[in-house]
Amino acid sequence: MIGPLHAEVRGSLADGPTVVFLPGLGGTTRYWSSRVAALERRYRVVLVDLLGFGDSPRPWARYSVERHVQSLAEVLRPYGRVTLVGHSLGALLAIAYAAREPERVGGLALLGMPCFTGQRDAYEHYRHGPMRAGFLATNVVLAAATCIMTRRLLGRLLPYLLRHVPREVAEDLVKHNWRSATSSLWEVVYRYDALADLESLPRRIDVLFIHGGRDVMAPLAAVERAAAGHPWWRLNVFPDSDHHPFLRDPRACLRLIDGLVSGRAVAALGTEPTARLTEGAGSDSP
Repeated sequence: MIGPLHAEVRGSLADGPTVVFLPGLGGTTRYWSSRVAALERRYRVVLVDLLGFGDSPRPWARYSVERHVQSLAEVLRPYGRVTLVGHSLGALLAIAYAAREPERVGGLALLGMPCFTGQRDAYEHYRHGPMRAGFLATNVVLAAATCIMTRRLLGRLLPYLLRHVPREVAEDLVKHNWRSATSSLWEVVYRYDALADLESLPRRIDVLFIHGGRDVMAPLAAVERAAAGHPWWRLNVFPDSDHHPFLRDPRACLRLIDGLVSGRAVAALGTEPTARLTEGAGSDSP
């Protein structure tokens, strides 16, 4: 039997709204932990390590969408209705959870969400798009070998090699195994139809996209197309940011998330469903 996911609970408002943060592929609770203090003063904040990553169990299994959602459902059951904040892989799993447990979700904040029409579309982007060495991510043998080499040979060097992310984020990129990484990539990012689930959600679930204008891992154009036909969804673009808008400008992201949780209209962004932010959001490349 698989044990519960690792989760950290912050904040003191036990009876107030709960905001749950789900990291991306290779991410852990430390992606968020030192940057969410402003929300901890207003809400209960729950940071979760996804199945197979961080300090959560790493079973030798197929990391399907359903298995990920089941593990999330078990750890989130005590909190009632929540707002889910997900980055990349975490954004896709936030959608999947909301589609299967709509009564337990009040809103979704989706940061750097990969938005592909299928495995072929994802392969085309990573093999022929702007991402360097993207072909490594579309061959399961090469992806597994890269994962093993990174963990065993380069693990201690990652904070020095990956200067575009904070030290603690780089350090935790080895807290998984090749099975959890490759299986989650193929099962969730490549094969899961997140848009179909997103469009099935009841309109009372607020949806907020936060995306970097220079994101080469999750193309902005696809998210723009998805949001265009849904005026009740909000897309906020940080033009100079990469795949990590939360790391580039956490304060701006937290303001948007706070507005989503509290139900306030984000007046500073106007009334259009799409807004492009010009403050903060550095231009570090991924």
